[in-house]
Amino acid sequence: MARLVMKFGGTSVGDLERIQRVARHVKREVDAGNQVAVVVSAMSGKTNELVGWVEQSSPLYDAREYDTVVASGEQVTSGLLALTLQNMGVDARSWLGWQIPIKTNGVHGAARIEEIDGSKLIERLEMNQVAVVAGFQGIGPDNRISTLGRGGSDTSAVAIAAAIEADRCDIYTDVDGVYTTDPRIVPEARRLNQVSYEEMLEMASLGAKVLQVRSVEMAMVHNVRTFVRSSFIEPDAPELLNTDIPSGTLICDEDEIVEKQVVTGIAFSRDEAQISLRRVADKPGIAAHVFGPLAEANINVDMIVQNISEDGTITDMTFTVPEGDFDRAKSVLEQSQGEIGYEVLQGSTDVVKVSVIGIGMRSHAGVASQAFQALADKGINIRAITTSEIKISILIDSDFTELAVRALHSLYGLDDNS
Repeated sequence: MARLVMKFGGTSVGDLERIQRVARHVKREVDAGNQVAVVVSAMSGKTNELVGWVEQSSPLYDAREYDTVVASGEQVTSGLLALTLQNMGVDARSWLGWQIPIKTNGVHGAARIEEIDGSKLIERLEMNQVAVVAGFQGIGPDNRISTLGRGGSDTSAVAIAAAIEADRCDIYTDVDGVYTTDPRIVPEARRLNQVSYEEMLEMASLGAKVLQVRSVEMAMVHNVRTFVRSSFIEPDAPELLNTDIPSGTLICDEDEIVEKQVVTGIAFSRDEAQISLRRVADKPGIAAHVFGPLAEANINVDMIVQNISEDGTITDMTFTVPEGDFDRAKSVLEQSQGEIGYEVLQGSTDVVKVSVIGIGMRSHAGVASQAFQALADKGINIRAITTSEIKISILIDSDFTELAVRALHSLYGLDDNS
């Protein structure tokens, strides 16, 4: 017998027919003798609809009331799934975030989980009752409903798995696992059996949409073994019934991975914009004058490249920001021109960040040079580079995205040639 958390996203519970399929997935695990807690998102499109209603009602809305409205989507789903399970003869009840309780900080609309008391859930699980939990929500210090921001149901699921000491957390989604890259770009991409927490964290932050970054962080901190699986596989499919390791991708500690690949995957992000400040005086404090105002405006800066003149008096600074913050970042820098003293501000949104990721890079030299040569052979110019122990990120013109991803995917032997 195992204790499981099963999480189903919006597309998985998009209508009553899909909720029926989800219920059959849950019943399969119950029939196998497992204790099961289920975390659900709002039905597909419902959160956007609720947000739209809030904005139409009050453009300058009270974030506390926003949370009250938006959290109702998950409440509906949890109730419907509990009813469906009951109709199948499975003992089940719904739980809202405040009933557990999931305690968060007071940042309504983007709250962070601070504490979960899992004792009530454990008590019901040991009575063989399925707990159907509304994801994405908790209760703030003001005793009001709080929501966790986009993708918060993944975070809810992993946090609950940690709180009830679950054997694993299964994230059911519209894909059947984590791939070496986007199969829409590289048809030869293959599904990975295992990925380390660190690799998944890099992939999630660099463009892979399978898991939300905060959920991966929480899984890594609490060592929650997490499976990414497809909710659209039939619940009685042989691969789900006849194996101890379910189909999908296991996100786990690096020590569980016996054979570590040098490169695990290629990620890319189109949500990038490049800003260059030309002919800036190279003196102490300049970087603070550039990046301080951006930080105060809550604009994240990623890749940074600095080119200093031969005599060491002048520098060019190039960095990236999210594309959605491009105009705002330029405005902030223009207002700070006097303190920075740049001569020209240039910017571009036609860029993409391509990243090579793999824990095996720690012990293998030459991975970066191979990437640079492969891109050069394809005539692709590199605008900026950043590296870490397990990642190389390269900024290129967006027109070359598919060519670069395919070239790097083949270079490191990731193509599925079966």
